[in-house]
Amino acid sequence: MTTTETSRYVRLRVELVLEVDDPEKLSATALARIGADEFMPDDERAHAETAVGEDEAEAIAYLVEPFDLVRTVPGVQLAQASWTSEQIDYDPDSAEWDLDDDDRDESAEEEEEAPAGRV
Repeated sequence: MTTTETSRYVRLRVELVLEVDDPEKLSATALARIGADEFMPDDERAHAETAVGEDEAEAIAYLVEPFDLVRTVPGVQLAQASWTSEQIDYDPDSAEWDLDDDDRDESAEEEEEAPAGRV
């Protein structure tokens, strides 16, 4: 397949684990962002302010902007974005959180799926 036959779209998946070390500052910043959003309807604003006050993950969701991740990347336009945030139990020593292992596992699967003579 030539380059012109391939899709012009790329899905970028990013997984981050953030430690909230100042929940008050996080919530205050999210509330300020919500308050400054002139396009947010009042009923949605009230819901957002309540959610941010109760859950740090909601505060992060209001502060993270996927467009900011690719704004300065030359030659691309953001076509679609979605993101979620949730509170988790995190153990950096757990195999579940070893992101490098995921990369190695996927590479091994791709090699297994490749036809003989092609890698």
